[in-house]
This record gives sequence, structure tokens and C-alpha cells, in this order.
Amino acid sequence: MQQARFYEKVRGSSVRCTLCPHRCLIADGKTGICGVRKNYGGTLMSLVWARSVAANVDPIEKKPLFHFLPGSRSFSIATVGCNMRCAFCQNSDISQYAVETGSVTGDVFPPEAVAASAVRAGCRSISYTYTEPTVYLEYALDTAALAREKGLYNILVTNGYTSVEVVASACKHLVDAANIDLKAFTESFYKRLCSARLAPVLDAIRAYFDAGVWIEITTLVIPGENDSDAELRDIASFICSLSPDIPWHVSRYYPRHLYDKAPPTPVKTLERAREIGLSQGLHFVYTGNVAGHEGEHTVCPGCRNVVIARRGFTVESMNLSGSACAACGRTIPGKFTEPRVIPH
Repeated sequence: MQQARFYEKVRGSSVRCTLCPHRCLIADGKTGICGVRKNYGGTLMSLVWARSVAANVDPIEKKPLFHFLPGSRSFSIATVGCNMRCAFCQNSDISQYAVETGSVTGDVFPPEAVAASAVRAGCRSISYTYTEPTVYLEYALDTAALAREKGLYNILVTNGYTSVEVVASACKHLVDAANIDLKAFTESFYKRLCSARLAPVLDAIRAYFDAGVWIEITTLVIPGENDSDAELRDIASFICSLSPDIPWHVSRYYPRHLYDKAPPTPVKTLERAREIGLSQGLHFVYTGNVAGHEGEHTVCPGCRNVVIARRGFTVESMNLSGSACAACGRTIPGKFTEPRVIPH
């Protein structure tokens, strides 16, 4: 355990966690909604600091990030815990572990060991992923600081349920890129299927963008839940209001966890979502979880040539000159250049 950094003491021995929009008021001996932050006599402790439940070398495209060091590998870690309760969660065995069992698990994996492992594996970044990095942010930030010293980049794969103040004060300085879930565009969806709210997610997305973090947005498209033309237009319009250059990943849903009301998303639905995103002014809309689909490629908005060809998580070819389309010279937004030099 390690003392948490994002909380305040209130009446008696209670504390209020300020890490996420739930702002849990936690009595002595109790945990917050995430199940991994516990009050010990008026001191909030992280139960999962350096307790990794997963550690893998992944292609960065798996995050998914398509405009940040494409073709590179990212050392990916997670602890148990999440501050949402998504009925359709794809990683519920670890994200909901603490809540469902009343305990935590994981191997001891301190920040210095994570950073060293990433370097040995030839990775160019560390991703805090699989579950929700917000709930283990102290661990992620401590690791990120050491990663920076070794010339590595830091990536969050997040549901966006993070306090704006935390994004601006902490994430801004150590996070280079983030893939943020925008699960739907109605409060009712978030309340009914995620036990959360939409508005704070939108606020966090704006905060990450304003902080200068490279962001890409993912929407898991669920038939009958968030796949109407109107809702897809609303999501695309919101993203475009920040920047038309923010990539939007519309991904195929498969039945998972507690939700089995819908079949796997038809590919035609993803194609329609992609068309809607492009029609709203977005320059880059990608279809996810459909390996081999043309919607995986990065196409130059200027000359329409394919500048990055992909199949699944594999980059098959790149037609870039630095960060520009090799055919017409138009700049492709993102980070495509070589990484920082790793000190010896």
C-alpha cells in the first residue's frame, strides 16, 4: 500500500477522494466505489500501488492508437479496479475483481522494474491499460516519471472518468497520449449501463485536449444502445468541435460480462458510423475489431492516398515522409517521428 495523493480530510476520520467525478466520501475502514482506495484512520491508501495484475508487450495499435508511434511496441500494465460498472465490460475479470471479491491481487512490480522491463523489451512507450488507470494513478504517475527519464512515452487507455483538476495538474505533465472511451452520448446510457455520468467524461476529454495530450477516441458500438444515426452524429460532432484531426475508433461489440441483449455489431453498422463521422467533418475514422477492413487504413485527407496500411494490429506499410503524406506533402496529425534518445 501507499498513501493516495488525491483526497482531502473531512469531518471526523472520513475522507473525500478527489481523483474521479464520484468524489467518494469514505468512512474509516471503507473503500471507495473502485474498491482499491481505502480509508485507514483518516488517511486514504492505494491498495494497488505496484500490484500489477497484467504485464504484456503489445503493438500500440491494440490500445488503439493509430497516430502515435505506429508500428511500435508498448509495454502494457494494469492493476485490478475500475470506477465504472459497465455491464458490457470486456475485461471484467480484472476490472471488477476488487468489488466482486472484496480483495486485491497482483504481483509486486515496482515502477523502476516496469520502466526497466519496457526498455529491455525494446518498447517505445508504457501503456496503463486493460482496467482503469485512474484508480491506480499514483502507480501510473510514479512509473511515468521514471519512464520519461529513460526516454519512453506514457499512454493512458482510459474511460475518461477522471477529475478535470487531476488531468490538468498531474496527467498534463507526464502523459503523452491517451485513448479515451466515449461510450455513448446520453446520460441515460452512462447511468443505466456504466453507473456513471456522461458530462464528466466530456469535461475530461476537453481537459486532456487542452493539456496538449495527444488523444484518440473509441466508441464500442452496441446494437440498439448507442448506434442510432443521431447519437453517432452527436459523438462525431463533439469530437470535431475540439479538432477534426482527432481520430475516432468505432469498434465492434461482442457480448461480454453481464450484457447479452445484443448480437455482435454488424460490420455495416460500423461502416455507417464511419460514414457519419466523416460527414461531420472528422478526418480520421477507423473501424475496430474487424481485421482486414479498409476502415483500418489511414488515408490522407488531401489526396486520399493510403499513408498507413494496417491489418488488425499490424502495420503493413507506411507512405509517410516524416509526418507528411509522401504523395502530396500534407501533414498528418500525430506523432510519427523517432523516439527520444534513451540515455545509457
